[in-house]
Amino acid sequence: MRWGNPNRVQQRGNILDQYKMSLPSPQNALDIFPGEWSSRFPGEMGNLRAGALPLFEIPLIPWFVKEIGGIEGKSVLDLGPLEGGNAYMLEQLGARSVLAIEANTRAYLKCLIVKELIGLTRSRFLCGDFVSFLRENSERFDVLIASGVLYHMINPVELIALIAKATDKVYLWTQYYDEPGPSNSASELNITRKSIEEYGGFRHALYHAEYEKAVLGNGFCGGGNPDRRLMSRVEILDCLKHFGLANISVGWENPKHQNGPAFALTAMRN
Repeated sequence: MRWGNPNRVQQRGNILDQYKMSLPSPQNALDIFPGEWSSRFPGEMGNLRAGALPLFEIPLIPWFVKEIGGIEGKSVLDLGPLEGGNAYMLEQLGARSVLAIEANTRAYLKCLIVKELIGLTRSRFLCGDFVSFLRENSERFDVLIASGVLYHMINPVELIALIAKATDKVYLWTQYYDEPGPSNSASELNITRKSIEEYGGFRHALYHAEYEKAVLGNGFCGGGNPDRRLMSRVEILDCLKHFGLANISVGWENPKHQNGPAFALTAMRN
């Protein structure tokens, strides 16, 4: 009997180093990506060695669900799930189904680990670009989650337009551009230039920023391009209204956020 492909090129290191020869455990699965986790696991799993951020227990998700009148029995599209924290909370809150799309392959695999360890039963994770998905998608979702993704786009207005085609209710958490000053941390965004653009009849400014050395680490969780485009706060709100999501409620804002001014909001169609 022949095992494997004898013509396969040997990878660096010994493949046996990738085996877990200890008693099966959740920690073994997490240690496939050592030092790369962002999230701290919820509840009794909080003692596992992972990340430090409480991304499975963000109070803004329950706030959003209350704002839209609940998600019991509803379908949800989650853009850029990172490590599956939103899916966990949405299932806990009663969502009928969660479809989550992640382009970062390492983050996608971490989502699958989370799905197994936590026991998510109504969530499905797809590996690929959610903008490409939305361009081809004809399905409508009851609810859409766009947390931590808008400010990583090359064309953020296109994303807002596509979101408005896919749902009537969206949760949006994003950084935005504000003129640097003592009241905000915009100077930390690495803005290189400003351009004036138009998409779908909406004229707007984009502030170009580069990731620089951030893309060199395996823990990087930004967009799939070397740079990104940010919008101003007022134009994000105007853009949502332009594409029909005019009923807006801001639930949180921090102009001094460590990674740049940010806010979270609910936007619904009237």
